[in-house]
Amino acid sequence: MLLVDDRALPDFKGIQTSDPNAVLIGLAPEQFCYPILNQAFRLLLEGAPLIAIHKARYYKRKDGLALGPGPFVTGLEYATDTRATVVGKPEKTFFLEALRGTGCAPEEAVMIGDDCRDDVGGAQSAGMLGILVKTGKYRAADEDKISPPPYLTCESFPHAVDHILQHLL
Repeated sequence: MLLVDDRALPDFKGIQTSDPNAVLIGLAPEQFCYPILNQAFRLLLEGAPLIAIHKARYYKRKDGLALGPGPFVTGLEYATDTRATVVGKPEKTFFLEALRGTGCAPEEAVMIGDDCRDDVGGAQSAGMLGILVKTGKYRAADEDKISPPPYLTCESFPHAVDHILQHLL
């Protein structure tokens, strides 16, 4: 059962979905309604695994902040007494996979992101430096929500890149 945005469906070409044996959740606001979530709930109760592309709490849209897939994944975990397999941020494996084949060790990499927990915290748990930017979905005092705190907090992505070029190369 694919609970993903229609634009992501081509990534799942060839996957049989008429008789689902797993629930996969991504960012899919149109899919997060009671009838569809209840169908996912019932599949999970029957033993289907729950897979989350990520568990972001919220994201930024043109009209403001909006719930991400995380609250829905967490709700299904709670209701079914199961745990999702998370394959994206903030999982350490996600960040290490991004470096595979690059010859770059985690301690040589920097992650720039606007999500303190999932971007910066996830990268830092993998051994990378994490720079938080105050753009996108950043909210005041986000940098105080993780330990250790971000390596650096910058006003914007270009400021973060300038810092890397001047101090880390």
